[in-house]
Amino acid sequence: HEPGSLKNMVEANIGLLLFEKKKIWIDAGVLGSPYTNESAISKDHLMYTRSFAPENVPYYITGIKLTVPLSEKVNAYAYLINGWQVIQDNNTAKSVGTQLEFRPNKSMLFNWNTYTGDERSADHPDYRLRFFNDFYWIWNSGNRWSATSCFYYGIQQRSTSPTAAWWQVNFIARYAFTNIVSLSARIEHFDDPSGIIVHTVTGATRFRTTSYGLCANVQFHKMALFRLEYRQFTSLDNVYQDKNSNPTGSSALLVGSLTAWF
Repeated sequence: HEPGSLKNMVEANIGLLLFEKKKIWIDAGVLGSPYTNESAISKDHLMYTRSFAPENVPYYITGIKLTVPLSEKVNAYAYLINGWQVIQDNNTAKSVGTQLEFRPNKSMLFNWNTYTGDERSADHPDYRLRFFNDFYWIWNSGNRWSATSCFYYGIQQRSTSPTAAWWQVNFIARYAFTNIVSLSARIEHFDDPSGIIVHTVTGATRFRTTSYGLCANVQFHKMALFRLEYRQFTSLDNVYQDKNSNPTGSSALLVGSLTAWF
């Protein structure tokens, strides 16, 4: 929804080290989103496809980020941004985000994010303040097992309708058989009763669905990764379409990926 060449931008920012001894930074521009346990870069995930969690929060945010290490294990971040996944501001208000990152050891990360901002726009003139809390955990044993989990809850105030909420939870784990071959699995649930975040293709107001998935990973080179993933979706509502475009409560996906990086 960005104008012109901004459509092609995901990250573009500069940083300034304010205090070298305390490692306090300020960054400005289009920033990578801190929300949820998965980013926009698929090779960094335990599975190829992203969960519902990151697909329905910002991939990027635009504004200023302040980084303040509180101790060797705790980092704090503050954000002053244009809004919920926008580069060009869509209203006159600014939004505020926070992030608290705790690393008790080299293999574990706990993270808590918040977002507060006025979301009124030309597309949603009745939207007002949005409050969002995101908690996630990442664990890598350094050996066979890796795992991550995320829970978030959002509230959207509206001027012409009651306040609405949405939430999701997921859990992903990976087991490495060798240094080359591993298998990942995921279970998740997403519920948006009022269609604040997800607008269904079938016209159903409520989007609530559970997903299960398996993903085979083959890293045949240190800079190349092949993946084959199966994902099953089920819902109590007809939020999907079958091969004849008829509404249905289930869907499935089989996808392969070959990724290389330099």
